[in-house]
Amino acid sequence: MVDRKDVGSWLEGPSSRTPDTGEWPGQRLGLAQEGPGSIARFGRRLGGIVIDWVIALVIARGLFLVPLPFSDQPATGAQNFIVLGIFAVMNVVLVGTLGTTIGHRVMGLQVRSVAGGRATLVQALVRTLLLCLAIPAVIWDRDGRGLHDKVPNTVIVRSR
Repeated sequence: MVDRKDVGSWLEGPSSRTPDTGEWPGQRLGLAQEGPGSIARFGRRLGGIVIDWVIALVIARGLFLVPLPFSDQPATGAQNFIVLGIFAVMNVVLVGTLGTTIGHRVMGLQVRSVAGGRATLVQALVRTLLLCLAIPAVIWDRDGRGLHDKVPNTVIVRSR
C-alpha cells in the first residue's frame, strides 16, 4: 500500500531515493544484491516493455489493420487505443498466469508479489492499469519500484 512516506520521498528530491552507502536496491525487501532474485534494473525493464509493445503493434496490425509506426498513414487515436488495449490484455493474462510477459521472459525478468511467489491476477490487473497510465511507472522509490508496482505490492526481479 502507498502511504505518506512514499509520496513524501519523491517530493523531497533525488537524495531521498538514493540508497545509503552499502545499501542496494531491494535490500529492504529481502532481495539479492545481484543475479537472479535481485531488483531488475531500468535497462532490462525498458527492453522488456519495448518488446511487448512491438508484439502488441504486430497483433494490432494483423487483427485490426492498425498502421505500423513510421508508415505513410499514421494511426488514429482510436487505433492507438487498440494497441494499448492489446498490450494491457497481454500483460494481465501473462503476468497473472505465468508471472512474466514475452518481453520480460526475453530480458530475463519476472513479476513477483512482495509477499512471496508469483503475482496474483488481481495484482496483475492493478499493475497493468497503472502501467498503461504511464505516469505511475516513471515515479519510483529507492528500490527502483514504480508506483505501478508499489500499489499492487509487486516487484520485478531478474529470473536469470
